[in-house]
Amino acid sequence: MAERVIPLIDQRFAALAARVPAQPLTATGLLSDTLGRPLRDLRISVTDRCNFRCSYCMPKEVFDKDYPYLPHSALLSFEEITRLARQFVAHGVRKIRLTGGEPLLRKNIEILIEQLAALKTVDGEPLDITLTTNGSLLARKAKSLKAAGLQRVTVSLDGLDDAVFRSMNDVDFPVAEVLEGIAAAKDAGLGPIKINMVVKRGTNDHEILPMARHFKNSGHVLRFIEYMDVGATNGWRMDEVLPSADVVKLIHAELPLVQLEPSAPGETAERWGYADANGKHAAHAGEIGVISSVTQAFCGDCNRARLSTEGQLYLCLFATKGHDLKSLLRGGATDEDLASAIGHIWHGRDDRYSQLRSTMAPDTGAGKRRVEMSYIGG
Repeated sequence: MAERVIPLIDQRFAALAARVPAQPLTATGLLSDTLGRPLRDLRISVTDRCNFRCSYCMPKEVFDKDYPYLPHSALLSFEEITRLARQFVAHGVRKIRLTGGEPLLRKNIEILIEQLAALKTVDGEPLDITLTTNGSLLARKAKSLKAAGLQRVTVSLDGLDDAVFRSMNDVDFPVAEVLEGIAAAKDAGLGPIKINMVVKRGTNDHEILPMARHFKNSGHVLRFIEYMDVGATNGWRMDEVLPSADVVKLIHAELPLVQLEPSAPGETAERWGYADANGKHAAHAGEIGVISSVTQAFCGDCNRARLSTEGQLYLCLFATKGHDLKSLLRGGATDEDLASAIGHIWHGRDDRYSQLRSTMAPDTGAGKRRVEMSYIGG
């Protein structure tokens, strides 16, 4: 087995200046990038902290007790997040997902959810407000999150076997408490709930079928995610990637599946429904999803922007640098200035890393290191 090398490179502060363009770009809700992709989905990281140490995201070797997390003064306030979100919505965003780190570690996050839930799309409709969590605090927070205006949650769960789960989260957290959180979220009406399982070959791939059996007929959507080459600290290797096609084949052999249409433009997950005896989708049994970010690029219709916890705008999950909106925000920019700057940045976007991955040389040098998933969310 090849030796695992984990480079200690901090990309949080590698930002591009965000400028107000000389020619104003008014928000019309019709913004598109150089490849014609609209801006529809905004993912907001509210903290760089997490109480898990999953090896594929925040390995303990790097994120130890001495790791220098961002000081509170560097984080965007809830009011600043909401002000920026309003400008993104004016450009066409319809869905906002709160991420981390672990977003439920951000104190009083319900206040932010209330503020975001008050925003409306350009055509006056409510925003789709969602949150991704490791589930560790969900049992105690589900009711207050729903009351604040959160609509749905996605829960990360990498296996049902307690020993496997404790090993992967690397803080000895029991799987039973995450399952309690999922049940509490369902009772609170935070659904349909999505369950995300990152699959690492040789680590938790034997949990694929148990997970599929468990969540069939549950009303939840189980999604299998290929282990991704995000950031520089997770020691990613291609031989640990189990292609989504193999996941579907494995499940189909025991629990027959039928492919479903995408639920929305830009959807990252390929949908498969459990089949009935006639080979048709048995809607009551539910569905699974596979996210093939390594073996099947979905850059062509990617409509997602990411805002880091300290106000950097990232145009791709695999970006090397963000655009510093916080300096504009705290430097006296008007709402029109912010909207124009955001529009100018997105209008020049040409990112399509996953499509180009197979033709690219390995990263070399600190300037090429991609931002960590724990910093901008998945």
